[in-house]
Amino acid sequence: MPQRLRNYLPILDWGRSYNKATLSNDLMAAVIVTIMLIPQSLAYALLAGLPPEAGLYASIVPILLYAVFGTSRALAVGPVAVVSLMTAAALGNIADQGTMGYAVAALTLAFLSGVILLTMGVFKLGFLANFLSHPVIAGFITASGVIIAASQIKHILGISASGDNLISLLVSLWQNLGNTNWVTVIIGVSATAFLFWVRRGLKPFLKSKGASARVADVATKAGPVAAVVLTTVAVWILGLADMGVRIVGSVPQSLPPLTLPDFSLDMMGSLLLPAILISVIGFVESISVAQTLAAKRRQRINPDQELIGLGTANIGAAFTGGFPVTGGFARSVVNFDAGAETPAAGAFTAVGLAIAALALTPLVFFLPQATLAATIIVAVLTLVDFSILKKSWAYSKADFAAVLATMLVTLGDGVELGVTCGVILSIFLHLYKTTRPHIAEVGLVPGTEHFRNIHRHKVETDPTLLTLRIDESLYFANAHFLEDYIYDRLADDKKLKNVVLMCSAINEIDLSALESLEAVNARLRDMGIQLHLSEVKGPVMDRLKKQHFIEDLTGRVFLSQHEAYRALTTQTG
Repeated sequence: MPQRLRNYLPILDWGRSYNKATLSNDLMAAVIVTIMLIPQSLAYALLAGLPPEAGLYASIVPILLYAVFGTSRALAVGPVAVVSLMTAAALGNIADQGTMGYAVAALTLAFLSGVILLTMGVFKLGFLANFLSHPVIAGFITASGVIIAASQIKHILGISASGDNLISLLVSLWQNLGNTNWVTVIIGVSATAFLFWVRRGLKPFLKSKGASARVADVATKAGPVAAVVLTTVAVWILGLADMGVRIVGSVPQSLPPLTLPDFSLDMMGSLLLPAILISVIGFVESISVAQTLAAKRRQRINPDQELIGLGTANIGAAFTGGFPVTGGFARSVVNFDAGAETPAAGAFTAVGLAIAALALTPLVFFLPQATLAATIIVAVLTLVDFSILKKSWAYSKADFAAVLATMLVTLGDGVELGVTCGVILSIFLHLYKTTRPHIAEVGLVPGTEHFRNIHRHKVETDPTLLTLRIDESLYFANAHFLEDYIYDRLADDKKLKNVVLMCSAINEIDLSALESLEAVNARLRDMGIQLHLSEVKGPVMDRLKKQHFIEDLTGRVFLSQHEAYRALTTQTG
């Protein structure tokens, strides 16, 4: 096969070496992940405000498409908590939950997200996701986890409540607290406590009873299924639905249907911004998980091809009754730990979910919504990490500001504005820091050829020579800062004869910065001081040579700072 075709269809690469041993490992992983995904898919559809079957539909065709186009051998694609929350927030402004318009809007959102991801992949625009810094992502996911958990309390209490942010959710919960259904509370609290115990205590308990690590691990992953079975049976036998316990109800027995998004300009325009945010957030979450798991097996992930894989998965969801999907952390780790070796494990998982959609959906008729809410709460609370505030405060006040602002805006005004605020603030803080680059006056470390900051080290200096190391590329936003710094340093220093700009940390000099350097060169010439450069990188020098700056330079360009120091101190001495 031509290499170019294999790059776009990774299945042609790993498929050539597929064998019985790999098949066995992939099948085992698929069984474990399928068991985990059945209740999780239903729960995330509930979180997105969609019928439970939408969660199953969003976990079948998208996984198959990712298996063909994706490059990660362990990533499990499907509905995830944060993207489901963002979906609900976006669609809440378009239509009411439970209506046909809401479901069509979900399809359209998935389609738009898929097109955006696919376009970014084809044009190799994966770098755009870098505008979401880790502190912003951490703050956003933590705040989203809190909102998701709070949004599920209504199902634990058996009441109605709504709100796009934490404040409105809490107010709505308080106002409806008097309608609490205590039977539902017992089910919800019991299921939540059981799932927490399963997550933390079941594996050690089983091992202490002599169970193998493999059996204990599978039993732990199947914990949510046990909760589903136990509470469903309890509601059915005891007739708890007649006592006000809200249940899932009838779920269609069918494979994913063929569906069509709404291609109208009004709908597309309304959902474009949410689709962009969902695409970027989903990609960042997915690629971080994929790269982490790939590194453990020394495998390679192609970010641009991952965009194509996720894009086709979302487009597939749009035409098969789903909603936006991405690579999930929890299910991918389970897939990896269960021994998945290729994306075929995901394809087998899709087959398992298709069987569940055909044969098992009648069994969840009496499944209480409180159990699905408990599943969501236990899953998302692992995402909540307030320690990022302490860590960022100790390391960087700017990063702390970005984290805190993202958290507060997300909690107070919803997920879309929260992540937008975080991105804008991160970019602003970065630009602000680069407008005031670190500039160090350096001297020679005795007995070496190294130069260090005169305020941090004992170094040799010469009163007639000033060497400045600029620790940032020079561009329009910081060019005047460098000018002012040099002029302030030269004020009232009559002994100086030479100024050397040490350029070892400069990767680029744009036209505005070049004009500033020309102005500095002219002003120093009028003062009887020569301007020199040292350790200029090749690409930077190539661009400088295209102009007259090097020809007009009053001094020289030195290969190394040590060469400049020796030449200029000897000259002046």
